Amino acid sequence: MGIKVIAEVGCNHKGDLQIAKEMIQVAAVYAKADVVKFQKRNNRELLTQAQYEAPHPNPANSYGETYGAHREFLEFSLEQHRELAEECRRNGIEYSTSVWDTSSASEIASLNPSLIKIPSACNLHFEMLGLLADSYAGEIHLSLGMTTQEEERRIVSFFKDRGRAGDVVLYACTSGYPVSFDELCLREITRLREAFGEVVKAIGFSGHHLGIAADMAAIALGAQWVERHFTLDRTWKGTDHAASLEPDGLRRVVRDARAVSRSLTYKPQEILEVEIAQREKLKWRPRPAPAAAA
Repeated sequence: MGIKVIAEVGCNHKGDLQIAKEMIQVAAVYAKADVVKFQKRNNRELLTQAQYEAPHPNPANSYGETYGAHREFLEFSLEQHRELAEECRRNGIEYSTSVWDTSSASEIASLNPSLIKIPSACNLHFEMLGLLADSYAGEIHLSLGMTTQEEERRIVSFFKDRGRAGDVVLYACTSGYPVSFDELCLREITRLREAFGEVVKAIGFSGHHLGIAADMAAIALGAQWVERHFTLDRTWKGTDHAASLEPDGLRRVVRDARAVSRSLTYKPQEILEVEIAQREKLKWRPRPAPAAAA
């Protein structure tokens, strides 16, 4: 399979359905990404009452008087997600969503997207993982930020025992926003490939860094999926915008990822067709010794 790029909108739509649809169009038509991804949370299920009623830890980024109100403002209903999935279909791009709880997992699974993502924060939520393993036929993608190697093995064994490991994609990830280059730890891609490459469907890379150079290195190391946060404007209000790509950055990731992916081959023959004329013209050969004088 060739490389696939996920444009993660997350909550960068600012709770505005029309902005979300515009982001789908930009990701599909301008950047030519493969997948656009949102988030779905049942905040009453996720948060305690105290957490729900507490102020946002960074009030400048809050869309409500409390953290719960902030999260609700950014949340789309199932019917709105259905609209987003239809907008994706019209624009020729795959729709997906990260799910944070069992209610959200059940709702999004009912839309039957080709893949559902589990964020790093929820990859040990085995009730939710079991719901997806048992009732959802598509691919299950999981990020492995802030996860120990023993926990990774538990996650993979969980899906293997249910006959679903072949539908799982694991993402190397460092959970920070943004992440400095020395904390990206891209060789984790190699470790995951060696540990689980024969068991799961693929290994990917979910990056929260600046620029696009590291994404190309991730592909060279064997990542088959690259996921990057995407925004229309990095100066917008919200916690994820600073670690997101604007439209031209996303376009360049997609363009360069496909170029790098195509280049990662061995020569199918010792001398390629494109080299033959150059070989005849330029290749040094020992000259025959001059004939001896009579």
